[in-house]
Amino acid sequence: MVSFELSEEQQKLVAKAKEFADGNIRPVARQYDLSCEFPWPVVQKAYDEGIINGAIPKQYGGAGHSSFDGCLVSEELGAACSGIGICIDANNLALTPLLVGGSDDLKKRVFGHLIENRGLAAFCLTEPEAGSDAGAVQTTAVRKGDVYVINGHKRFITNGKQAMYHTVFCNTDPGRGARGMSAIVVPADAPGVKIGRELPKMGQRASCPVEIDYNEVEVPVSNVIGKENQGFLIAMKTFNRTRSGVASAAVGMAREALDVAKKWALNRKQFGQPIASFQAIGFMFAEMATQVTAARFLVWNAAILTDQEKEVGTYSAMAKYFATDVAMKVATDCVQIMGGEGYSQDNIVEKIMRDAKLSQIYEGTNQVQRLVIAKNTLK
Repeated sequence: MVSFELSEEQQKLVAKAKEFADGNIRPVARQYDLSCEFPWPVVQKAYDEGIINGAIPKQYGGAGHSSFDGCLVSEELGAACSGIGICIDANNLALTPLLVGGSDDLKKRVFGHLIENRGLAAFCLTEPEAGSDAGAVQTTAVRKGDVYVINGHKRFITNGKQAMYHTVFCNTDPGRGARGMSAIVVPADAPGVKIGRELPKMGQRASCPVEIDYNEVEVPVSNVIGKENQGFLIAMKTFNRTRSGVASAAVGMAREALDVAKKWALNRKQFGQPIASFQAIGFMFAEMATQVTAARFLVWNAAILTDQEKEVGTYSAMAKYFATDVAMKVATDCVQIMGGEGYSQDNIVEKIMRDAKLSQIYEGTNQVQRLVIAKNTLK
């Protein structure tokens, strides 16, 4: 029998994530949004309470969460503050390439050292000329004996300044495009790694993406994830796993905006009655509640299929584009319902609206998601 009810263990996981979010993220969400500072104290608290590194298997020191479990946590973090949440969840993105293609030795070395030092990792794919076209990476890695020499420039790298390790996607076979890309683990303190400027942005401002330059950076051949020239495949397998987490955080944003606007509409009186009693407003809430519920179940479906190793990208792409579009629409509608109050920084819905916009862009724009779905559907 199909059931949408969570198990007792999953309910406890949600309660734990919510308690963490309520106690450590919500009280400082606006502070970090205004200051644009990295929330190190919250990240360290996430280590204390076992909230971070959910995707890493227990044998390597992580929580060993399934994709579905990870989505339950991400929704709670996204509801409290997606900017702070992404600082925590970015470790899963950066380390998933090792999970899908790394050797046991590489996993033990990187995961062990990272967790022992309560550190962060960064996923380094995006470049000025390589965004949606991931195969257009221009960063190069030339093999010289037992090392690769890396040169190139990365942009919009989440946790790039704070990370201990970078998962760098680079061209190891020029002229082959995507088929010549490899994924290599680079220690952030390796000679030649230069962290550039932080890139200011409209939303999710607790997350501080940076530019990174790699100048004659030498790393051992053993740091290659999988085999040489398998980087594009590894990146796509990574996104297939992690997009449901991004989508789940978007569901959290939409849920939070809806809850805030509902409480306000039930108390705000105009023309002698709460505005929630007006049909125009009521219909907006009906549509938003339906969309949030539909988005959540689409995310859960994608996560379950991923855990069953049946997902090849179609449903995670559906979940990502639908949930993040819903987050943007719901946040915008909630601002509209609340009027000037919603547009003011005195209320959190304006922040959610700014935050939601970015979720439609990173880990593959929603236009790219539609391309993936169309290609797979029309095979």
